[in-house]
Amino acid sequence: MCCDLKRRFLLLYATQKGQAKAIAEEIWQQAGVHGFEADIHCISEMDKYNLETEKDPVVIVISTTGTGDPPDTARKFVKRIQDKTLPPDHFAHLQYGLLGLGDSEYTFFCNGGKTVDRLLQELGAQHFYDTGLADDCVGLELVVDPWIDGLWLALREVFLLQKEKEDMSSNVDAVSSSLSAAPYNVHELNLSSTVQNLKLEDEGARSCDVLSQKLVDINLVPSARDTEPSLVHSVPPVSQSVLNIPALPSEYLEVQFHDTHGENPHLSSLISEGATFEVPITNAVQLTREDAIKTALLLELDIAGTVFDYHPGDAFCIICPNNTNEVEELLQILGLSEKGEYFVCVKVKQDTKKKGAVHPQHIPERSTLRFILTWCLEIRAIPKKAFLRALVECTSDVGEKRRLQELCSKQGASEYTRFIRDCNVCLLDLLHAFPSCKPSLNLLIEHLPKLQARYYSVSSSNLYQPGKLCFVFNIVEFPACPARPVSRKGVCTGWLADLVAPLLHPKRSTPDTKGGRPATGKVSIFARPNNTFHLPADPSVPFIMVGPGTGISPFIGFLQHRQKLREEHTDREFGETWLFFGCRHQDRDYLFKDELRCFLENGTLTHLKVCFSRDSSTTEVAPPKYVQDVIRLYAKDVARVLLKERGYFYVCGDKKRMADGVSDAVVDILRMEMEVDRLEAMKVLATLREAKRYLQDVWS
Repeated sequence: MCCDLKRRFLLLYATQKGQAKAIAEEIWQQAGVHGFEADIHCISEMDKYNLETEKDPVVIVISTTGTGDPPDTARKFVKRIQDKTLPPDHFAHLQYGLLGLGDSEYTFFCNGGKTVDRLLQELGAQHFYDTGLADDCVGLELVVDPWIDGLWLALREVFLLQKEKEDMSSNVDAVSSSLSAAPYNVHELNLSSTVQNLKLEDEGARSCDVLSQKLVDINLVPSARDTEPSLVHSVPPVSQSVLNIPALPSEYLEVQFHDTHGENPHLSSLISEGATFEVPITNAVQLTREDAIKTALLLELDIAGTVFDYHPGDAFCIICPNNTNEVEELLQILGLSEKGEYFVCVKVKQDTKKKGAVHPQHIPERSTLRFILTWCLEIRAIPKKAFLRALVECTSDVGEKRRLQELCSKQGASEYTRFIRDCNVCLLDLLHAFPSCKPSLNLLIEHLPKLQARYYSVSSSNLYQPGKLCFVFNIVEFPACPARPVSRKGVCTGWLADLVAPLLHPKRSTPDTKGGRPATGKVSIFARPNNTFHLPADPSVPFIMVGPGTGISPFIGFLQHRQKLREEHTDREFGETWLFFGCRHQDRDYLFKDELRCFLENGTLTHLKVCFSRDSSTTEVAPPKYVQDVIRLYAKDVARVLLKERGYFYVCGDKKRMADGVSDAVVDILRMEMEVDRLEAMKVLATLREAKRYLQDVWS
């Protein structure tokens, strides 16, 4: 009906780490198959598009970064559409659909997309397709895939309506009647044709399933009816389905090896956030007992010879490498062990069909293959479906090829989540599971994301320990599972643990931070300043800290800083301080026990409330198990500090299992003490957040 129309739409993406760009590129690739032409641009390239005059539909894919901000690439765009002088009908001509990416582990879920969506609406823009909000916590693909599938129908409706309007405007006498009838007729026609197509597809799939079952019945193919699916094995209905798989991503890089000598680039060239500093580790202490469920380490860095500066509550980033053994294993599987020290030249293919293909910024112009695999690519990344689709073409075994197709297909969505995402399966695991898969190096560079620096909260005060920076972390463990038969440590925490393992002091029943042996390893760091998670500017203001486990880390810096200020300013008034701390066992993982006792004795810490979730009670009354339970016991004090004394409330630690429980407890306290309903209490907490008096430093 509208084949004579130029079915073009503008496709914009705003990305921080590349996910929004990858999804936009997937939409761009699928567009041609569905009869559309997508004009794709990064949202920052405002010289290449103009929303003020855009007549075609606009599709926006945008991620969220920081504490709910639009990505850096969208800052200029957001600033422009925030202009208060723009009239409310500035974008009245604009029709758009928006897909936001985020992580529900964080407070302001998908806020980057929500912000742009709201601003466009305020300027008169209209949705032609409902906004989608994808959650990286449970898997972006759960929303992204069906959202993209529905996009094509929504675009067809837009262009059908445009066509109908053109036909109506060409016949002046019929304008009145056509305007009243056309939207309903067009919509009905479009839906009926779509339903017919779906019926045909369904009948085709049913016919294939019947044929497959007949083959099973006559023993021409094996039946897997009584077995369970796995990473490498499928069962009906997936194994007998006609698969809907993603379009094959266009290759856009070529790799050349040069048997030459030279030096690899400095690690500072791998980041764009600012200056890096290579600093020595001067102390390493294990804070937990050997039989603790998690192993917590404290590391001390010497920053005296640098201009690196920080405030208690700040975080900083560590540039970490991939595991050496995994890098060597990958080189061996790829058949490139002998070329590890060859210098690699990566160029964009001249004949690539990938629109806007550029040299990846995180790949140096000149470096060895081993350097790229060690410092530049996240080889532990969970492979996305587009990567699986590309790996299909590198797999020679028919059965393995089919299983990879299933895992990246719409029909295998739940199995992708179960066997790849939930099991933290990485490229190495796939290459072991599907041994006939032999990807090229250029494919890995195209699909593996940048190896990100890891950030940690500072656990010290520069005022208390000049020239020192301390931080605390648990060694992350990934136990073996059927889909991934090897156990692994976290990329950065495992590397740090190995780096300082020979230097840790003998374990004690009551660990302290005084007697570690000096370490000699070095790490490269750069600043990641936090503009909000800081002590109150007025020292007389009271504050409450909630930090179970390693969540106590920034609060040690808070208390060190407060103690030093009290020593230097004896004439000042200092507000009361509360700390709610929790761990599993009092004698195994009570971090900073001696230090906290000292802070309590010298008055730096006014109230210390602790709980132990795994220690059995010797009394008839069960003690509070978690910090949120203890907080409820001090409801009147919490309400007094927050409401009457305008104090601050800080939360640090795990988002899902702790921070949400703490905010629920605070809402309950506000509801009871203010004698209001829950909705009103939630509004009060939201006001505290906006005033930067309820602050979180949380992770998933």
